[in-house]
Amino acid sequence: MKKAFFPYKFRIKLNNPGTWLILGFLVLSNISCEEVVQVDLEENTPRLVIDASLEKYKNAEKSTQTILLSKTTGFYEEAIVPVEDAIINVSDAQGNVYEFKHANSGLYINSSINLILNEEYKLEVKYKDEVYTATEKMMPVTEIDTVEQLNTGGFTGDEIEIKVFYEDPPDEVNYYVFTFTNEKTKLEIYNDEFSNGNRIFGYYSNEELEVNDTIAIEMGGISKPYYEYLFILRSQVGSGGGPFETQPATVKGNIVNQTNEDNFPFGYFQLSEVDSTSYIVK
Repeated sequence: MKKAFFPYKFRIKLNNPGTWLILGFLVLSNISCEEVVQVDLEENTPRLVIDASLEKYKNAEKSTQTILLSKTTGFYEEAIVPVEDAIINVSDAQGNVYEFKHANSGLYINSSINLILNEEYKLEVKYKDEVYTATEKMMPVTEIDTVEQLNTGGFTGDEIEIKVFYEDPPDEVNYYVFTFTNEKTKLEIYNDEFSNGNRIFGYYSNEELEVNDTIAIEMGGISKPYYEYLFILRSQVGSGGGPFETQPATVKGNIVNQTNEDNFPFGYFQLSEVDSTSYIVK
């Protein structure tokens, strides 16, 4: 009997209910219900994953910055494989170089870097005789104004909805990412194409929300390329997925392997100013 075969770059998560339906249809359309199919997945050489999101909270002079390095793993492997022997530096336009030192489990830390709004920064990662680089600007963000709650959301009209209002700055193009954390984390991205200079809101709804639940809310300013990157990821994983889940197709970030461009990494280097608040469901 022939084995079912799925190329690595088109692998999909089996914990998605919709995926089960698609996979079931593909299987049943090719075999009878009495046959057993053995799924044999092609394995590619592991790639470096660089999660380099540097964030500075409003009114904070300095904050500890972290960069996470890991490797891609096989489809059925759940454990993260950390990279612990890389050299990581971030430099600014004035020539200051900030070393990120490994702490544990692939997490690299720097507590001295002072991120300046609209300043350009360069990431450099050296790993196994290869050099990875990326350049990005530190993006500002407006302030969170108010948080409002509605209890008439969803298709049934009884779901709790949270709206986070802010004033969009006029005469400039802005891109935002909202992070809502209750028991799970949800990302929402926005641009001001149709709301430039207006009072607008970020939106969060979860049918599992209950009275007295606390929602941690963060609003970050992001660049247009990073917005487009997140837009593609969201379209692939759906609204419930995180930005670094396994994708059904290859999505490259802005980090380039200067030594061997074919051995490109996954992940993104980006810098955001962040405003934050919390809200208790009433």
